[in-house]
Amino acid sequence: MQIQDDDMFMTLNNNHSRSSPISNIPIPSHSPPMARAFLGSTSSSSPLIALRISSFTPSFFLTNQRPRSLRPTTGSVVAMAEVPSEKRIKPHPSLEVIGGGCDQFLPAFKDLDLPYKPFPVIGSNRHLETIFASFFRTCPSVNLHRECLRAADNGTVALDWVTGDDLRLPLDSPVLILLPGLTGGSQDSYVRHMLIRARDRGWRVVVFNSRGCGNSPVTTPQFYSASFLGDMREVVAHVTKRYPKANVYAVGWSLGGNILVNYLGQDSLTCPLSGAVSLCNPFDLIVADEDFRKGFNNVYDKSLARALRKIFNKHAALFTDMPSEFNIRLAAKARTVRDYDDALTRVSFGFNTVDEYYSKSSSSKFIKDVKIPLLCIQAANDPIAPNRGIPREDIKENPNCMLIVTPRGGHLGWVAGPGAPLGFPWTDPFVIDFLMYLENQKSKASASSTDLTTAEVMT
Repeated sequence: MQIQDDDMFMTLNNNHSRSSPISNIPIPSHSPPMARAFLGSTSSSSPLIALRISSFTPSFFLTNQRPRSLRPTTGSVVAMAEVPSEKRIKPHPSLEVIGGGCDQFLPAFKDLDLPYKPFPVIGSNRHLETIFASFFRTCPSVNLHRECLRAADNGTVALDWVTGDDLRLPLDSPVLILLPGLTGGSQDSYVRHMLIRARDRGWRVVVFNSRGCGNSPVTTPQFYSASFLGDMREVVAHVTKRYPKANVYAVGWSLGGNILVNYLGQDSLTCPLSGAVSLCNPFDLIVADEDFRKGFNNVYDKSLARALRKIFNKHAALFTDMPSEFNIRLAAKARTVRDYDDALTRVSFGFNTVDEYYSKSSSSKFIKDVKIPLLCIQAANDPIAPNRGIPREDIKENPNCMLIVTPRGGHLGWVAGPGAPLGFPWTDPFVIDFLMYLENQKSKASASSTDLTTAEVMT
């Protein structure tokens, strides 16, 4: 989930994949110095704009920063061997670290024994941290080229690949699929930071922009939802077919995390992914909906509803002949996410009520069935993904899952660590450590298998 102003979009190379089933799809071509990072895309009339305090220059926030460049050099690709040694550490007491996979995955993390220290002032309040990260976090520049993938139902999703990767990376380089939050896309700062980090380590990265998000085209009267896995399945199949020699991984934020975990659990017997990470996952959408309508959370609710309305109204002509079950007028004027889901989403995906939609779309019901390595990172004070909705018992009982809960962080904030306050979130190094560890283990297993096969042939 991500919030932006209309004038805060992404820098994308206005080139499209030659294999794209749809051509001449426009990609936003201007880039912000900062980007928003929590709910969805909003217009400049968002109520959060009043909180931005545009005349404020956060100069004192620039202290205690390590010099860093957001633009990689040609020699910046890190070798796959650069992964943490398999030394078990004891997580710091400030962090909640649980899961049936802890014994297996703890060696991946070299800094988990350090305390979580939220940045002064910003990290003192969950709403302040959420909004600060959304409005002031830097958005790294990167050239992307777009491939529009036509789904089986004639819907369209947009895959944004890093320009030049096909020339510089071998075909067996690991591939990372990024799933932004609701209404989010390639323009979001948290997506860009993870993309850059993975790219600099020799990974091939692609951003999965859902229908209507990231300026992707809408070609049918159906968007996407927390329960809909059709596009996810087709994207994974498309990527694995294109790079059959590569291990493929995925990272999802917020609603993207919920969709990812649903996919991992429901398709556990056929999922070809080698590992995954979920961040700020609301898990239990009934609980999330209850909290979403309380107190200051109303601000997020209205902002995200505005973003959904904007996407809908842009493509309203596709819905003119829909059956009476669809409340098109309410969808076009929805003031809350619940109203929008009741008017459009639940009907599109065959649910009788919005509560049935939320209940059956909650990834908390399926995490017990996940059969590949999964890291979940949550913030205990997240206003959008409530702490009480985390399925702790199922995570503890699943040998493939590990959960890290930070005491603070807000929603997609995590303004802490060496990247604070304006750079990458605290979570990014831990996510990449986990993924690099899994890839290293895969490489070791493959090498051992090759050596064994060679020995058998020689004998």
